[in-house]
Amino acid sequence: MNIKFGPAGVGGVKEIPKRLKEYEKLGIKAAEIPFTYQVWIKDKKTAAKIKDYADKSGVELSIHAPYWINLNSKDKIKKEKSKKRILRCCEVANWLNVKRVVFHCGYYGGMSKEKSYLNIKESILDIKERVKKNKWQVKLCPEIMGKKNVFGSISEISELVKEAKCSFCIDFAHVLARYGNYKVQELKKAFPQKKWHCHFSGIEYGEKGEKRHIKTKKKRIKELLKLLPKNKQITIINESPFPIKDSILSIKTFELMKRK
Repeated sequence: MNIKFGPAGVGGVKEIPKRLKEYEKLGIKAAEIPFTYQVWIKDKKTAAKIKDYADKSGVELSIHAPYWINLNSKDKIKKEKSKKRILRCCEVANWLNVKRVVFHCGYYGGMSKEKSYLNIKESILDIKERVKKNKWQVKLCPEIMGKKNVFGSISEISELVKEAKCSFCIDFAHVLARYGNYKVQELKKAFPQKKWHCHFSGIEYGEKGEKRHIKTKKKRIKELLKLLPKNKQITIINESPFPIKDSILSIKTFELMKRK
């Protein structure tokens, strides 16, 4: 089984060189740049330096788009702003030679699941067309979500992959929150692709699914690793409040399991 582990986070722009060197020493092979509230890499020159540091350290980068995205908004202005946020991430990803941009699709907002799906698919197809026009070599990765009232079930993301020809992000903590188990057999059928881009962390659960991210327990890491398909190339980004420590714990747990 080929798995790369890494944290959500690379520090601020000035911290990135030091942080990537640290990741290399720790055996961390992946990291996600979280544009949580805004896209904070502003220009090609800065991006070129970050790309160089990432190449030298052997860390595979991905991008998480801002949380303020709703591709199913009834407000056309808000929907267009959501598209522009994703497109801005795609532009920066192209500068960095980053292949995956992860994003949350949006909310049902009182609409039927069927109508929400059609609206979101239309938005993704529009974004893809603009990405193609700009010749950006970037994959759009809508994410499986943990709250039951939020768009992003396994079947919804799987259908988007088939019909919109986009990629995907499997968040196993979200899957666990939404369904009560890891649904690995269902995921294998839904996503037969060789490469899986994934998220994982500890999560506090409530009746409606995910409540908040918490420290990842070793027990949960072992549970997941035992279930993962062995014929995939898997990247697992940790989104806990302690993403570096939990990524190292994941690496050590995986190495011990391989020796047994």
